Amino acid sequence: MQARTGDALIVLDIGKTNVKLALVDAAGRPIAEARRPNAILNDGPYPHHDVEGIWQWMLATCRGFAKQAQVSAIVPVTHGATAALVDDAGLVLPVLDYETALPGLDYASLRPAYAETYSPLLPAGLNLGRQLAWLQQRHPEQFARSRHILMYPQYWAWRLCGVAAGEATSLGCHTDLWDPVRQVYSSLPARMGWLDKLPPIAAPSASLGTLLPEVAQATGLAPECEVLCGIHDSNASLVRYLGIDAATAPRTVLSTGTWVIAAAFGTSLDGLREDADMLANTNALGQPVACMRFMGGREFGALAGDQPATCSYLQLEQMVARGSMAIPCFAESGGPFAGRAGRIEGLAPRDAGERFALATLYCVLMTDYCLDALGARGPITVEGSFTANPWFGPLLAGLRPQQALSYSDDASGTTCGGWLLRYRDATPPGLSVPKPPRALAGLEAYRAKWRSALQQAEAPLAAG
Repeated sequence: MQARTGDALIVLDIGKTNVKLALVDAAGRPIAEARRPNAILNDGPYPHHDVEGIWQWMLATCRGFAKQAQVSAIVPVTHGATAALVDDAGLVLPVLDYETALPGLDYASLRPAYAETYSPLLPAGLNLGRQLAWLQQRHPEQFARSRHILMYPQYWAWRLCGVAAGEATSLGCHTDLWDPVRQVYSSLPARMGWLDKLPPIAAPSASLGTLLPEVAQATGLAPECEVLCGIHDSNASLVRYLGIDAATAPRTVLSTGTWVIAAAFGTSLDGLREDADMLANTNALGQPVACMRFMGGREFGALAGDQPATCSYLQLEQMVARGSMAIPCFAESGGPFAGRAGRIEGLAPRDAGERFALATLYCVLMTDYCLDALGARGPITVEGSFTANPWFGPLLAGLRPQQALSYSDDASGTTCGGWLLRYRDATPPGLSVPKPPRALAGLEAYRAKWRSALQQAEAPLAAG
C-alpha cells in the first residue's frame, strides 16, 4: 500500500467528453488521477447523462484515493449548459444532454434580449433556459415537483453534502438566466416562475458543508471532508489568472478541449455580437469576461480522424503549399459558423499525418479568427488538451507576433483552478512554457485565402 501523504484535495472534473478525478496535494502536486468516458444514455425520455454511472465510479475511485492521502475537501468542476431538477429524494428527471434537439417550443419569444444577458441564441439545448422551458412544457408534473434547479457542479456538491446552492460561473455560461453586467438573475427565471427553485448563490470557493455520513462511509473519506460549491470548467481554467488587475489588464486565455473558448480580459463587452456566437461569461470573482468559442476539440477529431497521428513540419508546409484547407464548420453545436456544412478545398489529405496537419491548421485559423473578432490583446496562454499539440501554439504565435504566447504546464487547467478554490492564497505550481513563433512559408497568404472563402460564404467577420 502506498504511504499516505499530507492534506489533499479531490477535483471531480466532468467534461463533455471525459470524466476525471484528480487527487492533488496542498502544494498543487498531482498524487493520483483516474478517468472514464462521459457517456450519454438513451434509455429514458430523452438523451441524458449517466449520473449514476459517474456516481458509482466516483465512490469507488475515492475509496482508492482515501488510502493515499488525507483528503480535506472535494470540489466539483463541470461543463456548462447543464442542470439537474431534484426534490429531497434525488432527480425528478434525467439530466438532459445539451446536444439534444428540443422541438415544439417557441423559445425565441421567451428568452431575454441579448443586450441583457450577452448570451447568444444557440442550437439544441446549449441555452440552458431552453432546456428548462422544454422540460417544463413536456414534463410539467415532474418539473412542478422539483424543489431545486441545480447547475451541474452544484448538483454534484448537493449529492455529496446535501446542501443546495447556486453559483454565478455556471449561471453565466450562455444560459439566458444571468445578467453578467449587474451579476443578478435575468428576467427569464421570474417570467417562467423558476425563482423559487433557484437556491441561494454561493461563491465557487465556498464550503457548503461536509460529506453526508453515507458518502463518507462509501468512500472511506473523513466525515469532516468539506465540499466546495464548485465551478464551470472553462472558468476553472481562468482562476489562476484572476489577480488584482484581472478585470482590466489585457490578457487572453484559451481554454481548449471539446470546446475552444477564448476569454479576453480587459476587453469591452460592447463589441460582442450575437450572430457570431460571442458571449460574456462570468468569472470566479463575479466579473464579466468577453468570450468567443467554437467546438475545436470536436472539429479537430472530425478532421484528424479517430486515431490521429502527429504530423511533421514538412506535412504542414505541404498542406499550405497545396492550398488544402478546411472551411467551417465540422460540428453541429455552437461557434461563429454553426449550421454551415464544413468542406475541404483543394487536395484532400492523403494519410493520418496530413489529416492531423489539416486539423491543426484549421484550429489555428479558427482561433486566430476568434481573437480578432474579440479584439483580444495582451499575452495568450493556452490551457487544456491543445497543449499536447506541438504545432498549434507556435503557428498561432506566428500569426500573432504582437501577443506573446505560452502553454500552461498543466494540461488540465480545470484541475489547477479547482485546487486554487481550496488553496486561494497559494501560488500555482509550475510556470507557463513560452512557445516562440514558428514561421511557416505561405501561412499568412493561406490565412487570407481562408478568410476570403469565409467572406464568400457571408461570414459574420470580415477578412482582416
